[in-house]
Amino acid sequence: MKRFISTILITALASGLGNLARADDDKDAQAILDKAIKALGGEQNLSAVKAVTLKAKGKISFGGNDNDFSMQITAQGLDRYRQEFEGDFMGNKIKGIVVLNGDKAWRRFGDMGMELDKEGVANEKRTVYLQIIPCTLVPLKAKGFKVDLAPEEKVGGKPAAALKVTPPDGKVFKLYFDKDSGLPVKQVAVVVGFGGEEFTQETTFGNYKDVKGIKKAMKVENKREGEKFMDLEFTEFAVVDNVDPKLFAEPQ
Repeated sequence: MKRFISTILITALASGLGNLARADDDKDAQAILDKAIKALGGEQNLSAVKAVTLKAKGKISFGGNDNDFSMQITAQGLDRYRQEFEGDFMGNKIKGIVVLNGDKAWRRFGDMGMELDKEGVANEKRTVYLQIIPCTLVPLKAKGFKVDLAPEEKVGGKPAAALKVTPPDGKVFKLYFDKDSGLPVKQVAVVVGFGGEEFTQETTFGNYKDVKGIKKAMKVENKREGEKFMDLEFTEFAVVDNVDPKLFAEPQ
């Protein structure tokens, strides 16, 4: 009988300690997120961002060859997005447009356009929030997103706190933050390539600039499966109040 009671007490204590540990982890995760939001400009400033426009230039690697390209992005929230890009890919001039409008999305390359199916729309939504969330982080406090503490790592030789993010689609990704400044420095996520294949993509953020009270990483580097994939330098970043709804219509 004594052994039975002891077993119950030990189990209860272990369960209680486990709950306390989880509560501490939740507090630590929220503290990391709060520090990062403050570092980017503060929750009040970031929550006021309704839409942004960005311009960038860079290089994308295919088969060991670097190809120059440029792009322009307009994003409103996490479900309205337009990206226009053009470049010289292995000697071929290519122009393209990708548009996400709620539960619809389209791609257009040159004169060829198509509406994406349900899976394609889901992939575009994921692409958008992987691009936009590191810019403001505030969406991580919204319903549907869950953040948990993840093991620390070194990024660029410096210690970085980490969060495991579970978004509405359930596809987990990780965000890393410089322990001193609190700024986002790396993101690791599984992404879908143009042919539908999946890659583990590591994105690093640097060269932060202050734009009207909001800090934006102006240099972004992507690796896929450990190999160089894309380097970006943002040349313009602006917060805008109004966006013409026609931008998010099917591209013609």
